[in-house]
Amino acid sequence: MNPRLAAARALAAVLSGKASLNSSLPAQLDKVEDRDRGLTQDLAFGTARWQPRLDLLAAQLLQKPFKAADADVQALLLVGLYQLFYTRIPAHAAIGETVGCADKLKKPWAKGLLNAVLRRAQREGEALLAGMERDPVVRTAHPRWLQKALKAFWPEQWEAICAANNAHPPMILRVNRRHHSRGAYLALLTETGVGASACQFSRDGIVLTEACDVRSLPGFAEGWVSVQDEAAQLSADLLELAPGQRVLDACCAPGGKTCHLLEAEAGLAHLVAIDLEAKRLTRVRENLDRLQLDAELVACDARDTASWWDGKPFQRILLDAPCSATGVIRRHPDIKLTRQADDIPALAALQGELLDALWPTLEVGGMLLYATCSSLPTENTEVIEAFLARTPGARELDLATEAGIRQPHGRQLLAQEGGHDGFYYAKLIKIAASRG
Repeated sequence: MNPRLAAARALAAVLSGKASLNSSLPAQLDKVEDRDRGLTQDLAFGTARWQPRLDLLAAQLLQKPFKAADADVQALLLVGLYQLFYTRIPAHAAIGETVGCADKLKKPWAKGLLNAVLRRAQREGEALLAGMERDPVVRTAHPRWLQKALKAFWPEQWEAICAANNAHPPMILRVNRRHHSRGAYLALLTETGVGASACQFSRDGIVLTEACDVRSLPGFAEGWVSVQDEAAQLSADLLELAPGQRVLDACCAPGGKTCHLLEAEAGLAHLVAIDLEAKRLTRVRENLDRLQLDAELVACDARDTASWWDGKPFQRILLDAPCSATGVIRRHPDIKLTRQADDIPALAALQGELLDALWPTLEVGGMLLYATCSSLPTENTEVIEAFLARTPGARELDLATEAGIRQPHGRQLLAQEGGHDGFYYAKLIKIAASRG
């Protein structure tokens, strides 16, 4: 299959609200030649990254918007525009190959439309975009609701956040301290000619100068190292783990933090890792097996404690709550297409429900670490503020890290070009059991 067609079909599912790229793209990648997989991924992710900008340009070039049934043609046009403005593919090839895909969609009428619009974009696109630069959606390539939210919450940082969201993320490793120190693994990378340096905030983190195939990393198959962003790596040390503890990792998939907890403290008495969907736990088990670690995996709704909790209290809880993922847009650019403003209050309500449900499972004196990969205080400090107000036995603790910006509650890490993702942490201690 033509990689442009594969990318467009994956994107059409996203535009139609039926899938994310993580779920729609793999099936399309299976249909292209091996040599075209990288190009297909770049076309899909790159088009999603710049979609807010490209969509407004397309609106200038089209006489009327596409019908809902023609999301595949719309996606194909966006893929064509992405090639013209963000790749080194020659314009004649980008246009010709993209237009030719219309036949495979069984919409031959679209060939003339795509050809005309893309050729006009080739001639006039730069001038049209320049004239639209005053619109922050065009300038930042973020949907209007998100651009406004970031500007309101982070008036001094919002443009840097948008720039980081549009940049390609670095490849960051987590060294398994059961096998090597970070310094020892950095030496191994130097011996194999891989450029790398220590992360600033995570004691186990290494950022690579250039991304590479994980199979080329020393000891990857043996579990010496994993791929995980620096911000996510902070949870293991912030939890203050100790031998003999029972630990709960709530909303654990795909298991990066689950594994890190076990790497960081070999003497844990028990670790229970739960997630809503059983199929997501398959990835968790694969990661555990590669690292030769083990945890009790349970597929359930974390709020329904009666269905999974055995009544024995936990000394530590990591709640990596479901969120808008607005801090990891650079890794999942289709978030710009799938998230809407109305999602945020609903997610904040869910986060509060999870805190309320899990708090009784924590022993008095135990700690709960609340985390999200959101950049929006609505899901972060405001959630913690509301929880503390309604929970007399809860108190907030300081976080032992200089990462991020201190908030009224917790610390907010904003996405950094060449550095960590956007993330949020707050740490709570249970000083008394709930009354009643």
